[in-house]
Amino acid sequence: MSRTTRETGMTKRWIVFATIATLLLAGCATDRRNNQLQDTLTAYAAAVRWRTFEQASAFLDPAYRKAHPMTDLDKSRYKQVRVSEYDAGGGPVPAGKNTVHQVVRIGLINVHTQRERNIIDRQTWTWDPKAKHWWLTSGLPDITPQP
Repeated sequence: MSRTTRETGMTKRWIVFATIATLLLAGCATDRRNNQLQDTLTAYAAAVRWRTFEQASAFLDPAYRKAHPMTDLDKSRYKQVRVSEYDAGGGPVPAGKNTVHQVVRIGLINVHTQRERNIIDRQTWTWDPKAKHWWLTSGLPDITPQP
């Protein structure tokens, strides 16, 4: 076997090896990103369900938070309700390379009247590759009563 044939065979093996390694690493990155999405969604649900909406606002995209700061009226509305249920149903649905949508049913109890009602929160989560973080880009749930 000539030296050129051996070198060509070695080059092909290295190309195959490099391709497989790249695919495996990409799969690992995707797995990490998916795990981070699940962790983020779980932490956000806990913030809404057990803590406060002000704490949940930490999950908002910084640009969204700056453009839509929480007003005193928003804060007072959020303080008038307690969350009785947070049902993410089927979970997140991919809506592009770096975006997922999730529809959540949230049970709210008015602390003054003890009346319960449900709202639907349509969430959009976007992956920030630079910060390696998932951000909520659709805002906090709209809890104002609808006619």
